[in-house]
Amino acid sequence: MTGEDADDEDFEEVVAAVGERIDPGERERERMREAVAALTERAEDAIADLPVAGDVIQVGSTARGTWISGDRDIDLFVRFPADVDREQLESYGLEVGHAVLPEGREEFAEHPYVTGEFDGFDVDLVPCYRLDSATDIKSAVDRTPFHTEYLDARLDADLAGEVRLFKQFLKGIGAYGSDLRTRGFSGYLTELLVVEYGSFRAVVEAAADDWHPPVRFDPEDHGTVEFDDPLVVIDPTDPERNVAAVCAARNVARLQHYARELLADPREDLFFPDPPEPLGEGGVRERVGSRATTPVALRFDAPDVVEDQLYPQLRKSLAGVRDECERRGFDALRTATFADDSAVLLVELEVAERPAVERHEGPPVHVRQHAEGFFGKYADDPSAYGPFIDGDRYVVEREREFETAAAFLESDALYDVALGVHVESALQDGYDVLVGSEVVRLADEFGEELATYFDPEP
Repeated sequence: MTGEDADDEDFEEVVAAVGERIDPGERERERMREAVAALTERAEDAIADLPVAGDVIQVGSTARGTWISGDRDIDLFVRFPADVDREQLESYGLEVGHAVLPEGREEFAEHPYVTGEFDGFDVDLVPCYRLDSATDIKSAVDRTPFHTEYLDARLDADLAGEVRLFKQFLKGIGAYGSDLRTRGFSGYLTELLVVEYGSFRAVVEAAADDWHPPVRFDPEDHGTVEFDDPLVVIDPTDPERNVAAVCAARNVARLQHYARELLADPREDLFFPDPPEPLGEGGVRERVGSRATTPVALRFDAPDVVEDQLYPQLRKSLAGVRDECERRGFDALRTATFADDSAVLLVELEVAERPAVERHEGPPVHVRQHAEGFFGKYADDPSAYGPFIDGDRYVVEREREFETAAAFLESDALYDVALGVHVESALQDGYDVLVGSEVVRLADEFGEELATYFDPEP
């Protein structure tokens, strides 16, 4: 990266080439329209058999023309009157969903819905309420039709193309997706930013040069609520919601870094990077040896929960393990968590072994009550050195509970740290502690993740 922007011509050549790769062709668009029409007809027929009124609308990127070629997602929302109770809404929604997708299966977000496949497309049939305002929502999904309505009035074919470029760029740098594993930019957030700035290039130029988090946008000048997030985009349909709430500071910074890189050296591989070559056992062993650190890893069966539940619990558990390791004197260099069939909490330690004794300072001698209590507690302890006076306070050198991080992680003291509830249950069912070069045993399942860990990029 040179620190100076490249010629406009270079940038335009790259985004034109990317656009050719990601813009849906006419045949693809026609197939999408045909599928949506057929599904809508099925849904309307099923709604007609219900004892309440309802309608069906298409939402999401395919409704707004901002979907990338090859995406196969169709989102249809079935709307019911606001006076239908929640239990009826769910029942009617599932009845319509199964009528539209006879081989579909039920999933659960805020309430159950039906998902399945139709003509090669992945389809979600989601019930919601038909409301006059997004501020009247009864469930989170009720906002979505308002998002579509708002953007329909502001996106044309050219802007939709700019959105696709921004989405692909975010995908390429690993910052796209509002799931709790990624904690990146949602499709709706991406669209709002392009509408705000007017083009993909204007977004990346602003991110590269002008953003100084916290960054705040309020498209409809609601101006009523403050949010403590690095990026704040007030939902134009709901003044009490930050569309970017899930977006982690790391992903805001990642966009800024790669925006500068794109402007300085435009190239397609920022949009379409090659995946890292997985590390085998030999590669992991070499890197562990060359770093002269001590990685320790807890490996256990991944809890059987959806990713949006799993990853927050893994991150909470990893933070708890790291904090307790450091409190006990086992200094951490870096951490990571992986999940597939197994789950892993990895802490790379700068210090993995400590002396048999540890220093424990008591109160100043002049604080009589507390000082006498401290002195009395340790005076007759044959395993302690002291108490003695250092400066103006009592000090004792006492036996350390765990001399190695591995001993701590293998003990019941592990369950005293802040763990996610499902992670704790999984650990109680059994886990392995891998120390130092033993982490090579992770390579078969997590070779790509380990390659990323040992060769980190922004």
